[in-house]
Amino acid sequence: MEQELKDKIESLINSEKVFLFMKGTPEMPQCGFSAGVVSTLKQLGIPFGSFNVLSDMKIREGIKEYTNWPTIPQLYIKGEFVGGHDITVQMAQSGELTKKAG
Repeated sequence: MEQELKDKIESLINSEKVFLFMKGTPEMPQCGFSAGVVSTLKQLGIPFGSFNVLSDMKIREGIKEYTNWPTIPQLYIKGEFVGGHDITVQMAQSGELTKKAG
């Protein structure tokens, strides 16, 4: 991965305490899994930043390489990769997501 792309991804991740790479926007998710993570975060009252990977193919492919995780959405808390939809939902159900984001 080229350094410029890595720096841009890291800058996005670190721009908010909770950050989501998703398809679409929080107001208009473009896939069910992205919509599920947005819904979970909103239900828990966790503020988050986001990036629409459909708007930038370099970031869309780069984030997969950056985390070695093949799918979108990808959630980060305090700069650390947490996971995708299923992991986020499981963490929300156990109370771990609120604790980690607090």
